[in-house]
Amino acid sequence: MPAHEESSNPLVRERAHLAASRAALRAMREDVQALDIRDVTANWVNAAVLQAQIDDRIKALADLSHTPLFFGRLDYLHVVGAEKAEGAEGERFYIGRRHVHDAHGDPMVIDWRAPVSQPFYQASRNNPLDVDRRRRFGYTGGELTAYEDEHLTDPAETEQTSKLLQAEIERPRVGPMRDIVATIQPEQDEIVRSGLGGSVCVQGGPGTGKTAVGLHRVAFLLYAHRDRLARTGTLVIGPNRSFLHYIEQVLPALGELEVQQATVEDLVTARVEVRGTDEAPAAVIKGDARMAEVLRRAIRSHVTPPAEPVVVVRGSRRWRVPAYEIDEMVQELLARDMRYGAAHEALPQRIAHAVLVRMEEAGEAPDDRVQNAVARNPAVKAAVKEIWPAVEPAKLVLRLLTDADFLAAHAEGILTCDEQKQILMARPARSVKSAKWSAADAVLIDEAADLVARTHSLGHVVIDEAQDLSPMQYRAVGRRCSTGSATVLGDLAQGTTPWSTQSWEQALFHLGKADAVVEELTAGFRVPREVIAYASRLLPAISPGLAPVESVRETPGSLTVREVAASEDLDAAVVAACEESLRHEGSIGLIAADARIPALSAALAEAGHGVLSPGEETTAESRLTLVPASLAKGLEYDYVVLDEPAAVVDGEPDERTGLRRLYVALTRAVSGLVVLHAAPLPEQLG
Repeated sequence: MPAHEESSNPLVRERAHLAASRAALRAMREDVQALDIRDVTANWVNAAVLQAQIDDRIKALADLSHTPLFFGRLDYLHVVGAEKAEGAEGERFYIGRRHVHDAHGDPMVIDWRAPVSQPFYQASRNNPLDVDRRRRFGYTGGELTAYEDEHLTDPAETEQTSKLLQAEIERPRVGPMRDIVATIQPEQDEIVRSGLGGSVCVQGGPGTGKTAVGLHRVAFLLYAHRDRLARTGTLVIGPNRSFLHYIEQVLPALGELEVQQATVEDLVTARVEVRGTDEAPAAVIKGDARMAEVLRRAIRSHVTPPAEPVVVVRGSRRWRVPAYEIDEMVQELLARDMRYGAAHEALPQRIAHAVLVRMEEAGEAPDDRVQNAVARNPAVKAAVKEIWPAVEPAKLVLRLLTDADFLAAHAEGILTCDEQKQILMARPARSVKSAKWSAADAVLIDEAADLVARTHSLGHVVIDEAQDLSPMQYRAVGRRCSTGSATVLGDLAQGTTPWSTQSWEQALFHLGKADAVVEELTAGFRVPREVIAYASRLLPAISPGLAPVESVRETPGSLTVREVAASEDLDAAVVAACEESLRHEGSIGLIAADARIPALSAALAEAGHGVLSPGEETTAESRLTLVPASLAKGLEYDYVVLDEPAAVVDGEPDERTGLRRLYVALTRAVSGLVVLHAAPLPEQLG
């Protein structure tokens, strides 16, 4: 669309373009709905596949009334992609969440992921990228109500902070997490648009937008490499179900419906049910990368050198393969370090080939069918069962965790005697089904399963809150993207598991992506400056050397720290603080140590307040969420009331983990934080 002079009322013109764009999107959707596939499919299978694709396309073209169709506009100085002729008229593009074209195929809205849209995020006065004007739009309830212009090539115009951009960042959080396509910053955009071929690790403190960056990178990769990722698949891994529920609407809002979401536990529990828990010391050992070598030794111990030759009878002939020759085959397979199951399948074929060589030497002319028949011969099958027996991963792990002698034989020189005792089951189970497997046990079984048969690899995997994974969990995730790439998101200061990673280099090594680029986001867009500065007092104790987040948001009065006198009721003070916060617009989170949740729940109920659980969608009528500190990570609320910081610290197995949990709780607020305490505050808060 050519750029030209605005009318006397630009807002009227922009609203007209919005209405026309919505009508065009509706027409695009109706065109797809009207498709008749009865005469273009050969059979019912093809028809079902094509119909599923059509249904997905219809969903992707949905016009979400609460989601603006476009949020920006670029007026270029010249025609994009053409020679920059003197005096040539430029082009104008509206930037939105998805592509919309009119009946003639001319674009009315350009997808934010398209190359022509990138200057919306990257252009500046120092480098305008041929953009004359960048326009941002403001919406209220889905209606276009404001606009704001930056003339990037006008030396007379002074640079100012965008009020619409600031308002969008600070808009109250009601409902699930939303996309940030209208507010992506240049340093975030560079990560979002990084290529599919390489893996990226994003270290980002609270409020730097690392989760949103990871999700938008998935959306960008699906746009740029749709065919490839449609074949290989994409997966987003989060720390818990509450977190996944909170983020699950971001990608559908961008028109992406095919991305799977899971926790690490979801990935590894296909074979066993997790019904037990580990003490922290045992979980740390089970999560240590050394366990991979223990499992490898245990599996390979099932291979036994042949003691006797194999004699195959076919008709009136007997064909003999001596033990030493079979042993050479076994040693070769071991040296190749194949998957155990693949080698188990290969050995009978090797023996059968040796028999065929003898047949050919005797003047026969056997073919592949004969070789396959020999491989299935009872004598060959019996020999393979003896030499290279099948291994069931869960049974192998159960034996390691219940048979002290078996564990000692394969952990020698790897685990100490005390470490071996730590991981042995106190009450040995009789069978795989009766065992009370822990989450760490399930990861060990997954590792053993991969030693037997290769795990299917996806095209791209996003891992959020990755700092909390153990080395063995990293290996489990790495198997799911061994031939693909990964986006690793996290904050070392928020590691709250006893096995949390100490460095990204270490984590990426265990993931199998040691060559990943590590990017750091230090500009905070969510947490007010007062709040993040207060929480950052903990950094020297929890993650020395990590740069504190520099918040761009000045919100005077956003932090209140209130001591509750011994004569007062702490529960009543917390309820009063929640009621005070509810007078503001937006979502409210009451965060407390897990042990304090029942008492606070009762106090709120007595005061007539219903509460939501973490991850449940807030509404205008129900805005208060009661959040155990253990589930607060990754969530955000407009206003947070934090109950008894000392109890949050004391609820963890050690002080460092407790202070990290407190750091997480302190940094969930978008507009205001009230800290209430009866016990003394941790000394690190000063």
